[in-house]
Amino acid sequence: MMNKLKLILRHLWLDASDTQRAIPPDMLERLAKRVAASEKRHSGEVRICVESSLPLSYLWRLGRQTTLKQLTRQRAITMFGKLRVWDTEHNNGVLIYLLLAEHAIEIVADRGLSQHVSTAQWQSMVTHMSAAFRDKRYEDGLTQALEETSAVLMAHFATDAGQANELPDAPLLQ
Repeated sequence: MMNKLKLILRHLWLDASDTQRAIPPDMLERLAKRVAASEKRHSGEVRICVESSLPLSYLWRLGRQTTLKQLTRQRAITMFGKLRVWDTEHNNGVLIYLLLAEHAIEIVADRGLSQHVSTAQWQSMVTHMSAAFRDKRYEDGLTQALEETSAVLMAHFATDAGQANELPDAPLLQ
């Protein structure tokens, strides 16, 4: 019970200003440019979402049946839908989700790309990036996530001509 209370307090303590401190405007601009450059090489769409903490409604679900890892994954999937990453022409959108309170990252890929990449491959990418996030090197970790995601998209959805940009390139900070 005490651990759950500490967890809830940690998440309540963080807010959008913490996200903006972790991802300042100059970094936000560089990440947006990297997304735009990536999307010129493939037909996929990549979104980055950085949240300071989970909403309280998620934290109340934490218990014997639901782990923090599961809640983080559920939130990433929710944001995948809210940001309409699933709504791309080739069903090859990818969300890179970072939860600052837990230094957790999730990658959610649409069905067009998921059929080419196993869950183990995505998990391997997440594991590579974890050290950067634990050390609060958010730009390094997000850049690595983008590079690895772009490599997968180029392997399966490479294009010579630029496609229509269906989603914003700038990361969403919450």
